[in-house]
Amino acid sequence: MPLRLLAAISGHGFGHLAQSAPVLNRLRAAVPKFEITVRSALPYEVLARRIEGPFTHQHQADDFGMVMHDALRVDVTASAEKYRAWHDDWPRRVAAAAREIERLAPDLVFADVSYLALAAAAAVGVPAVAMCCLNWADIYWHYCHASPEAGAIHSQITDAYNSATVFLSAEPTMPMPSLHNTRSIGPVAMVGCNRRAEIDARYHLDAKEKLVLLVMGGIAYRPPLERWPALPGVRFIVQRDWRVRRGDVLELESLAMPLPDVLASCDLLLTKPGYGSFVEAAAVGIPVAYVSRDDWPEQPYLVEWLQRQVACAELPRADWAAGRLEPTLRPLLEQGHRPPVLPDGVAQAADVLCQFLGCGEVRNGTLDKIQ
Repeated sequence: MPLRLLAAISGHGFGHLAQSAPVLNRLRAAVPKFEITVRSALPYEVLARRIEGPFTHQHQADDFGMVMHDALRVDVTASAEKYRAWHDDWPRRVAAAAREIERLAPDLVFADVSYLALAAAAAVGVPAVAMCCLNWADIYWHYCHASPEAGAIHSQITDAYNSATVFLSAEPTMPMPSLHNTRSIGPVAMVGCNRRAEIDARYHLDAKEKLVLLVMGGIAYRPPLERWPALPGVRFIVQRDWRVRRGDVLELESLAMPLPDVLASCDLLLTKPGYGSFVEAAAVGIPVAYVSRDDWPEQPYLVEWLQRQVACAELPRADWAAGRLEPTLRPLLEQGHRPPVLPDGVAQAADVLCQFLGCGEVRNGTLDKIQ
């Protein structure tokens, strides 16, 4: 009988998928007979761009992170209210998820970073592993600690995380003082392949032109590109649904390449602080310019780590709005790439999952049986 894994992947942006997908892919390459069910609010098409091979998709939100005004700003009032409603019937919610896990009968639950799936797994005695660079207990407390119900909600979330056998804390990570089951692992990322020659040939570009990938993650946000002047010798790659009409822009979807490959083919990443974008950029040594997120508690730890890995700089919010990009972007483009960072957390996490599944350890992409 094939081994079964239930992966609960947060739909709060694309960063949790960017973390968990390379681990699942590494595991699948090592364990041929392996069935994956993915519980996530992300669409199947988005999941399939990252997760290799077949999987069953349950379109189910086991967490929601925080309610966002946009990719840069948390709606604190709406978040507090949603958590209040979510936890108002917490026992019933856990029981319903537990029944679903019993029906699926997985050998292991892997959560990034849904605490409901962990609580449900504990309720029915299914082993569980969590992995992330943050947890929603600490994010919730940062924003909503003044709410009268915050203490009880924080305790329920923390208890759920602590019910996992281990919480793999992926570098770079924010501190997790409420958790007693953390284990540090290295960076986790999918490493792209440089396909710049293909892009140049398709669009008749000069190899000396600079390509800047402009992405803001999986939460809706459109930069004010109409205010941005053209930068000599620079082209931006942007998503199609922004409907940008300028001669210095390429549409991301028209490249028909995985996003990590597009990133590896570019000269600079322009983005917001986020685990997936920062670590994937470091994994190919590409410079990064970022516009700050409002009071996001993970941001200082991400930025401090990135500063040690690649050429990077904050683009002030006023410059972002007015299109004063040249003073920040040009020096980064001149500095160029640095040696790539090895995302060794992928193999480390896959090893842990293999050990819990009782199938061995992943070493150099192959499976060694545990003696």
